[in-house]
Amino acid sequence: MAAQFRDYYETLGVPKSASADDIKSSFRKLARKHHPDLAKDKKAAEEKFKEINEAYEVLSDPEKRRKYDEYGANWQHAGNGFGGGASAQAGGFGAGGSPFGGGGGGDFHFGGTGYSDFFEQFFGTRRGRGYGGGVDFEETPQRGRDVEADILVTLDEVLNGATRQISFRKGNSPDVQTYTVKIPKGVREGQRIRLAGQGGSGGARGEAGDLYLRVKLQQHPDYRFEGADIHYEAEIPAWRAVLGGELTIPTPDGRAKLKIPAGTQNGRKFRIPGRGLPEKGGTRGDFYAVAEISIPEAITPEQKELWEKLSLLG
Repeated sequence: MAAQFRDYYETLGVPKSASADDIKSSFRKLARKHHPDLAKDKKAAEEKFKEINEAYEVLSDPEKRRKYDEYGANWQHAGNGFGGGASAQAGGFGAGGSPFGGGGGGDFHFGGTGYSDFFEQFFGTRRGRGYGGGVDFEETPQRGRDVEADILVTLDEVLNGATRQISFRKGNSPDVQTYTVKIPKGVREGQRIRLAGQGGSGGARGEAGDLYLRVKLQQHPDYRFEGADIHYEAEIPAWRAVLGGELTIPTPDGRAKLKIPAGTQNGRKFRIPGRGLPEKGGTRGDFYAVAEISIPEAITPEQKELWEKLSLLG
């Protein structure tokens, strides 16, 4: 059974003409609503949260969005050569693999990476150098191709480390292999986890290639990651920025109180040391709350009168 098409625009509740800012805004609202930490039914929330993340990953990436818009629901009939670069070779455990870039027995079909079958088959894995799996007249051993696929990693897995069961089968083989993958504490975006000898089969008695799982950090509705540091946009009412006060904010280690000095300017950073992502040696990066001065879009007549009085004092 082929993978079912996913309408990412519908998932995020935005039209196809939506701007990048509209997509980001919708993602953040939905992600906060369905975040597993806030839901009573955590399992259902985790699945919904994955769907929202997957849609945002595609629609927030100009290249992925272009490809998705170009083929849409007719992606299975788009023909070979999709993407123009490395072949897309992964699928879920549905039928046949992706139509984009042949390969027959070289196809890999994955489960447990955190992505849907549709995403796997549409965007696929990438094959590296090595034996291509076709007819080869060389007698010398030919090493199998290295294969690379994405694995979606949550913030909790980055903070604490985890093990994940990855399942895959090669080509049309009915045999499903499972492999326990260790996700190291402090893993970073783009880091690759190597599964030695699990890539493409070698030719002329050559050794198999390797399978690499490239880490993609799950998008968070509130945090942005820069290396080992976490950045959080802290909305501060205009009156508090002027007068000063306290603000309670969420961090991965629980809520924290910030002292807001009088006259705080937009963009000011408040550093909380040691509440970022894990680093080598057991240390952690820092957490930065970035001041976002909140201006009310609508005010009452009384509030307007007060603002007008303030303007006369300026």
